[in-house]
Amino acid sequence: MKLTPKLVLAKAKASDLDSVKKLNCWGCNLTDISIFAEIPNIEVLTLSANKIDTLKNFSQCRRLSELYLRKNLIENLAELHYLTSLPCLRVLWLSENPCCGEDPQKYRLTVLRILPGLHKLDNQVVTEEELAKALEEGEEISAPPASHSNTNGVAEAHQELIPADHVADTESDPLNYSMEETNKIREQLGMKPLSRDKFPSLSSPRETGSSLGKKSHALDAVLLLLKDLNSEELQIVQKTTESRLRVLQRQDTSSEKTSFIQH
Repeated sequence: MKLTPKLVLAKAKASDLDSVKKLNCWGCNLTDISIFAEIPNIEVLTLSANKIDTLKNFSQCRRLSELYLRKNLIENLAELHYLTSLPCLRVLWLSENPCCGEDPQKYRLTVLRILPGLHKLDNQVVTEEELAKALEEGEEISAPPASHSNTNGVAEAHQELIPADHVADTESDPLNYSMEETNKIREQLGMKPLSRDKFPSLSSPRETGSSLGKKSHALDAVLLLLKDLNSEELQIVQKTTESRLRVLQRQDTSSEKTSFIQH
């Protein structure tokens, strides 16, 4: 069953799609929810007990803060990458989907690694200790290829026009590496990509061929990105950074203890 504008307006008791902020379509046997590309202001969404098999349709709902998807057909946790572009998402209920697997702890840590901004997952509050553990032990899952492409096929068409030798050069160029990584993050946050002339502070690729040079470029890319984030997005970065620092501090303490014992 396809979720239509008429059904949305009837359930939300709204006059137009732009005014829809809360929607409950529990148990409606839905399979096609592409309509959410036209509902940008949705904030709370209940779609449990349907037949939804992808999260791609939520990637443009940037005001979405609560998403309830219990008892659907999501098979792969890689689908969660479609939600990384949602800066306001704080509550996610995904249990009883095939992607949850047979190991509840592994599933939970992996979800929190991909979506560290969550405050509650499957009706359980996310603790700082749990988040730190997720960043360290959660499984790293690559995003679906489609999540990096332009919905109109523009990105693919542009890529075909780039000569093969030029592609090889850009892949080995630390400057392009950091720029592309930055624009990938900006794309997930719904921002416009930066042009090459926005990276004047980066060193020349010829000056930095080592892994240290790449780390320096990555840091510059992150600092440039921070300038364009709003308060909500910065809070996500802050929470993730603090959790990562706690993990590193514990590792440093453990290393110091090991070194002391050995000597």
